[in-house]
Amino acid sequence: MSAAERTTPDVQSVTAADARSAVPDDAAAELVTVDALRARVRDLAATGIRRIIGITGAPGAGKSTVAEALVADGVSVLVGMDGYHFADRLLHARGLHGRKGAPHTFDVDGFVSLLERIRAQEPDDGELYAPYFDPELDEPIGSCVPVHGAVPVVIVEGNYLLHDDGGWERVRDLLDEAWFLDPGDDTRVERLIARHERFGRDRAEAMERATGSDELNAQLIRATRPHADRVFAVR
Repeated sequence: MSAAERTTPDVQSVTAADARSAVPDDAAAELVTVDALRARVRDLAATGIRRIIGITGAPGAGKSTVAEALVADGVSVLVGMDGYHFADRLLHARGLHGRKGAPHTFDVDGFVSLLERIRAQEPDDGELYAPYFDPELDEPIGSCVPVHGAVPVVIVEGNYLLHDDGGWERVRDLLDEAWFLDPGDDTRVERLIARHERFGRDRAEAMERATGSDELNAQLIRATRPHADRVFAVR
């Protein structure tokens, strides 16, 4: 185990209220399993009260992988912040395509509005619909993810859930718990390069993207780490 990690046997042992201001800048990531995080989701689901868990971290931290594993139990649904990317057409029109993925290239007002609707949703309210970001198209698609009022836990995944500028500061108070994933930069960047290669970039292009615009975004996200309730390295 690296010095940046420590074992946590029980994710449930610290509540969000206990931990809200307890993550210093240099806090070690807690080494946990997906099963331990699933147990936390099940515990929240058992309360019968709508809960929203935010999962954040820099590009390549494993947010989507962990979030998708957590919703497999059927007691939660996954809503991705990336569904609120501006479309490429708008990014090109505004000269922003080179910074795609930066905080100002998202419809933050639309995202906050969705979270407010999710918080207000009652079990008998039926469905509302969230957008989805298609990684193969590299574009958002509207009304793809149904969120039923009877689903007790909504897992929200994205880079800027804890960002405190440009309208993003409204997101934190809409989350019951915020988890920051921090596997270590070496692991994270290698994952990111591999992801870019899977979607058709050659090695050089993948490395340029991972250490270029992705790294600029990662620096912003890293600064939000102290705003999390818990910091995890998932094994």
